[in-house]
Amino acid sequence: MKTPLKELKNRMKRFKAIMDASNPEWEVVVVFSKINLFYFTGTMQEGMLIISRYDEPTFWVRRSYQRALDESLFWNIKHMNSFRDAAGCLANLSDTVYLETETVPLALYERFNKHFPFKNFKPVDIYISALRAVKSDWELSLMRKSGAIHQHVLEDIAPEILREGMSEADLATKLFSVMMEEGHHGVTRFGMFDTEIVVGHVGFGTSSIYPTYFDGASGNSGLSPAVPLLGSRDRKLHKGDLVFVDVGCGYEGYNTDKTMTYVFGGSLPQYVVDAHYQCVEIQDEIAGMLKSGAIPSEIYRNIMNNLPEYFKEDFMGFGNRRVKFLGHGIGLLIDELPVIAERFNEPLQEGMVFAIEPKKGIKNIGMVGIENTFIVTPDGGECITGNNPGLIHVL
Repeated sequence: MKTPLKELKNRMKRFKAIMDASNPEWEVVVVFSKINLFYFTGTMQEGMLIISRYDEPTFWVRRSYQRALDESLFWNIKHMNSFRDAAGCLANLSDTVYLETETVPLALYERFNKHFPFKNFKPVDIYISALRAVKSDWELSLMRKSGAIHQHVLEDIAPEILREGMSEADLATKLFSVMMEEGHHGVTRFGMFDTEIVVGHVGFGTSSIYPTYFDGASGNSGLSPAVPLLGSRDRKLHKGDLVFVDVGCGYEGYNTDKTMTYVFGGSLPQYVVDAHYQCVEIQDEIAGMLKSGAIPSEIYRNIMNNLPEYFKEDFMGFGNRRVKFLGHGIGLLIDELPVIAERFNEPLQEGMVFAIEPKKGIKNIGMVGIENTFIVTPDGGECITGNNPGLIHVL
């Protein structure tokens, strides 16, 4: 599937408008990261995109130029063996170049600066993030397809997969296999620095509140200290276990996020069930506020300030491992801007997409709660990953 030329042209036009409004003095932006290159050009090749205020943008590709031509409808693609080949493309290089400071390593910066001798750099990350935050109808159509796969796998198929004696790793790999069969694009991409995720978090019982380096509410012991991901091979599923599944899904590059919980072969104490359904109520309340013009930080404070004090304990985490958000933007990455949290004060816009994930850790039980993906509309959030309240009982 090729990103339509009209889509690419519109993204570039919108980006230049953002730069003009935010940085009237800007002249040159250089993009290196694969995700942003894909967003602007429709292909994920090694190279750089030079965006000039005054001239047409140029996508310089080192590897693979042929694949870039096959996959991309971008209108100005050129081949380079090294930065030296592209060094003369800017007749009058400005003193200041805008770069992705969140993702460009120092070694790459130094190699680039050797052939493009600018004096200063400024970050462009926040402006590209703002551009990507508002999805087009074409992007939303891909996310809806991802959401449909997500819903079908976690609501219809996953309960049938659960078997006594299977390990967390078994469940994670089976879920991945099924999602691939249903059309999942096969990767779960995060922008968080140096973060690896295979499928997501899969945990039986208290595994789901075990400490993890990942900045999320839930936990996971993982395969080993070297690979604290996927799920444990040793933790087996027993009757009465709470099964926590927080996994990503995607279609043609665009992701959705969803969490479901299952009660396997038994029942849970009523206070645990009540905590779960209070999380569902919180999700629905937040979804109702996902309207054009709403302020993310105000949504966050509205929810947190009205929670009962007893419920705040172990809400959005467990113990001292609580996160300070209720939801996050999502698109080409699982973790995008904006975030439903303090200090995010820019109004929501129609076409933004959020994963809303109220969760609560329960001592000696595990993590309860829910997560679904919502599109911002004038009337509130449109859920694209299903409306099942979770906590499905599996006999």
